[in-house]
Amino acid sequence: MRYAGVRKVAVAVLVCACLVGTASADPVSFAGDTPLFEEEARAAGIVHVYDGPWEFFVGGGGAAFDCDGDRKQDVFLAGGRNPAQLYRNVSPTGGRLAFEPVGDFGIASGDLEKVTGAYPLDIDQDGLQDLVLLRVGANLVLKGRGECRFEDATRAFGVDPGRDWTTAFSATFEAGSRFPTLAFGNYVDRAAPGSPWGTCSDNVLMRPGADRDEPDYSEPQRLAPGYCALSMLFTDWNRTGEPALRITNDRQYYRGGEEQLWRVEPGRPARPYRKADGWQHLSIWGMGIAAADLDGDGWPEYALTSMGDTKLQVLDREIEDVPTYRDEAYDRGATAHRPYEGDEGKPSTGWHAEFADFNNDTNFDLFIAKGNVEAMPDFARYDPDNLLMGDFEGAYTERGDAAGLALPTKGRGALVADFNLDGALDLLVVNRSGQASLFRNRGGIAEHGTRPLGNFLHVALKQSGGNRDAIGAKLAVRIGARTLMRTIDIGGGHASGTSGFVHLGLGVAERAQIRVQWPDGEWSHPYRVFANNFVLIDREEDAARYWYPAED
Repeated sequence: MRYAGVRKVAVAVLVCACLVGTASADPVSFAGDTPLFEEEARAAGIVHVYDGPWEFFVGGGGAAFDCDGDRKQDVFLAGGRNPAQLYRNVSPTGGRLAFEPVGDFGIASGDLEKVTGAYPLDIDQDGLQDLVLLRVGANLVLKGRGECRFEDATRAFGVDPGRDWTTAFSATFEAGSRFPTLAFGNYVDRAAPGSPWGTCSDNVLMRPGADRDEPDYSEPQRLAPGYCALSMLFTDWNRTGEPALRITNDRQYYRGGEEQLWRVEPGRPARPYRKADGWQHLSIWGMGIAAADLDGDGWPEYALTSMGDTKLQVLDREIEDVPTYRDEAYDRGATAHRPYEGDEGKPSTGWHAEFADFNNDTNFDLFIAKGNVEAMPDFARYDPDNLLMGDFEGAYTERGDAAGLALPTKGRGALVADFNLDGALDLLVVNRSGQASLFRNRGGIAEHGTRPLGNFLHVALKQSGGNRDAIGAKLAVRIGARTLMRTIDIGGGHASGTSGFVHLGLGVAERAQIRVQWPDGEWSHPYRVFANNFVLIDREEDAARYWYPAED
C-alpha cells in the first residue's frame, strides 16, 4: 500500500499526457529542492564531439577519475570516428569548472580512434588508475603511469583485444583474488552473414590467473549466447557476497534473446540463470543499467533504460533465493517513456542511467541521458535528458526542464561527479553528433537565484593487498534514525564509468556515523564524522580522517 497515492497521481499524469501528447510532470508536485545546472562545456575548455557511421550510433561514453593525484576527477571522452580526448581537471575549488586537454599522454593517436567508451580501475594494483577503452575493433587496456600519462598494457596483461564491436564493460574482485575479473560486452557481429540482424557477438569474461605477480587474462571465457549487450554490471543481487553479472541487451538485433544474469561462482565457469532458477524472460531495447539500494534495506534495485520504456526493478523477496523482479516504474512515477516536453508525445530513447543525490536531501534521484538513435521517425527527435527527483516516499518527479537540462542534444553516456569539490554533483553528458554538455550544479532553485543545497559527505576507502579501492564494499551511513546505503562498483550506465569519492547527501544532518562492510564481508566499527567533509577511511589504520581540498 506504500505507493497507492503515487499510483493515483501517475494515472492522472498519464491521462493528461494522452490528451496533450506529452509526459510532462506537474511542476509543483515536487516539494524538495530542484538543482539548477548551468551548461558551461565550451567555457570550461571541453570541446568534444562523439560521431561516426552506424557503428557509433551506440556507445559514446567516457571516464571520470583522478589521473594526476590531486583527487579532482579528470575526464576521458570517447570520440567514435574522432579521436578520444583526455582532459585534466583544473577547476578551482567551489568555482567555475575548468579543464585542459592533455595533448600527449603516451598513447598513439591511431589507438584513440574508434573508441566507444571507457572505464577506470586499478587493474595491476599499483595505486594508479588504469583505463579500459572499448572500441570498434581491438580494445585497449591503458596502464596509468601517474601525472596523466599512460602506456598500452593490453598484451602485457594477457588481454585478448579481440576484433568485436565492444559497447559494455564491468569489473569486480572475486574472493581471494589480487586482481580484478573483467567482463566485456559486445554488440553486432559485423562479419557474420546477414549482419546485423540476429548476429550478436558473444561476450567475454576474463578472470586473472592464480598465483601471479602481474595481471594475466590469457584464459578468457566466451559468454554464449550474446544478445547485443549495451550495458553490464557485476552486482550482489542476493547479498551472498558473490557478484553475478547482469547484462542488458538490444532486441533490435537478436533473435529469441532476453536480458541476462550470469552466475560467477568461485572455481567454476560462469553460467546463465534460466527460467528454472527463477529468472523471468524480459526482452527490451536494453541500453543502460543503474543499481542502488533505494530504501536502505540492503537489497539493490535496478533501473533499465530502453526505447519507449524504463524499468525500475525490485526483487520479489516473497520468493526466496531466486532472481524474480517486479517493475515499479509506473507506481513510483519513474517512467521516462515520452519526452517531458515537445515532439508530439513520440516515444523516448533512453541511454545512460545513474542514481545519485543531486540536491543532497538524502534521497536517490535518477538521471537518464536521452537521444534518438539517429533519425528514427517513430521516436522523438527532440528528447531532452531526464532528471527524476526522488522524495521521501520513494516516488519520482521529472524536473529536467526546470533544472536546465532540456537541450536539443542526442545524449549517450554520462559522468556524474563533483568536479569542483563543492559538495554538489555536476554532470557531463556525451552527445552524438554534437558537443558534449558539461553542467555545473549551482544549488537549489530559489526565487532570486539559487540557495545552498543540503549537507554532504564524500567518502573514499583504502585497504592493503588486492582490491586496494575496495570494489564491492558497502557503506552504511546513519543519520538520525535513517541509514543510507552505497555500494562501490565498476560498470553499468552506458559506456561510461567513474572512480573516486562516493557522494552522499545528508540533508540537514550535521554529523553522521559510517560503517563499512569490506569486500570480504567484515564490518568496520562505526566512524563518527561531521558533515560537509571529505573522509578517507583506511582499513589497516582502522581510522577515518578528513581530507581538505586545496584553496584556489
